Amino acid sequence: MTKVAVLKTSPATVLEDYKKVMHLANYTKYLQRETDTLIKLNLSWTKYFPACSSQPWQVEGAVKAMLEDGYEKASLLPVENKTVVTKPVQGAINNKWMPILDKYGVGFTALTDVEWQVYEFKSKLLKLNHIFPEGIRVPKMFIGRDVLHLPTVKTHGHSITTGAIKNSFGGLLKEVRHYAHKYMHEVLVDLMLMQKELHPGIFAVMDGTVAGDGAGPRTMFPKVKNYILASGDQVAIDAIAAQMMGFDPMSIPYIRMSTELGLGMGDPKEIEVVGEDIAGVNFGFTSKKSLVIWGDQLIRKGFLRPFEKMLLHSPLVVWAPFASNVYHDMFWYPTVGKSRIREFSKTEWGTLFDAYE
Repeated sequence: MTKVAVLKTSPATVLEDYKKVMHLANYTKYLQRETDTLIKLNLSWTKYFPACSSQPWQVEGAVKAMLEDGYEKASLLPVENKTVVTKPVQGAINNKWMPILDKYGVGFTALTDVEWQVYEFKSKLLKLNHIFPEGIRVPKMFIGRDVLHLPTVKTHGHSITTGAIKNSFGGLLKEVRHYAHKYMHEVLVDLMLMQKELHPGIFAVMDGTVAGDGAGPRTMFPKVKNYILASGDQVAIDAIAAQMMGFDPMSIPYIRMSTELGLGMGDPKEIEVVGEDIAGVNFGFTSKKSLVIWGDQLIRKGFLRPFEKMLLHSPLVVWAPFASNVYHDMFWYPTVGKSRIREFSKTEWGTLFDAYE
């Protein structure tokens, strides 16, 4: 039976708890010491916002555990990509990953700086070959390496929930991956198919110490929940996280389709949860669309669809990231986001974040 490990944690014990949850999920079975491991970080915003991107204690907990378990520093390869609205190096600084990676002697690679190549996938993909008829380009360094995903527990306006599977969205597709928003659930299934071909081993460690509710991934309400999860089954860990948030996992298209195709197990009745008893856990989260995602979907699927090609697939597309940055960085963050960060700063996790320098 598929296994997902779940633990309750605290700022005082979180680093050791990360090692414990990884071992409960038998991570060394999936990530081989003799194979390089890509550590795919999750950067949903260049700015720091609680639950939005990989937490610093999540990064430190995973890296520290692997080094203590005999993985070589040179074999650990933390990576993240640029989107039309994020900058990987500045994001790594703002989210306080850089001091941790420096502390443990592990570098950081921005995927904008590596070679990408067209990869011919043997699997029959649902949508990506249609979206990118000229060929799907992937980072050359991803081929043949294991991958460790570091997502967070949060909702998402495009995919209802987001976690381990969608974390690959930011690694395996270039900046124009926003073209895939129209068929998000099918694309997430495609990403699972692609990963099965590219990576000998796949594992995820998910942070739910502070989880995101509402209009994810950026304009959420951060809520302290004190949970961390780990699994070698990306579908299963996303399913259990979704269930903990209050969703029926099999009603979420990407989880259901991945399960039906045998890419993992999304039915909680068929998943063994070890560590914590989460039978009564229900965060009561709801997935909502931010103003930007709502506008994006009006163009891709709504009454503005006749203008999709002109607005999103021509040189005029520069308006979209500009509008997103203006809304998120210049309006929402100063007027709403900062107040939510101030509330977060009063928590023990906020104190821990401030301690990372």
